Amino acid sequence: MTVKHSRPTSPHLQIYKLPLTGIMSISHRITGVLLSAGLLLVVCIFYAISQGENSYAAMQSVANFWFVKLMYWGFIYALFFHLCHGLRHLIWDFGEGFEPSLLDKYAKIELVAAFILTLATWIFI
Repeated sequence: MTVKHSRPTSPHLQIYKLPLTGIMSISHRITGVLLSAGLLLVVCIFYAISQGENSYAAMQSVANFWFVKLMYWGFIYALFFHLCHGLRHLIWDFGEGFEPSLLDKYAKIELVAAFILTLATWIFI
C-alpha cells in the first residue's frame, strides 16, 4: 500500500516570476564574467599591435566584421552596466535605496544610464 503525501512544491520558473532586482543581480554577475573574458581579447589586440604593421593590419581586418563590431559594443554596454550596478551597490553600502519603491526605480535608472553612456561613447567615437 502506498501512502501519498501532499506536500507543497517549491515554485519553479514557469510559475515564479523573478523580480527585476534579481534579474539585475544575475546580469551583473554575467557581465562581470564577460568583461573578464573580453579583457583577453584586449590583450590579443595589444599583442597584435606590438607585433608590427602586418599583425596590426590582420587584426584590423578581423575587427571590421559586423559581428566583431557588435561584440565590441556589447562589451562597452556590459562595462557601463557593470559600472552603474557597482554604483548602486555603493549607494547600498551607505544604507540607502532599500525601500521597495526605490529598488525597481534604481534598476531602471541603471539600464537607461548604461544605454545612454554607450550611446554617448558611440557618438564621440
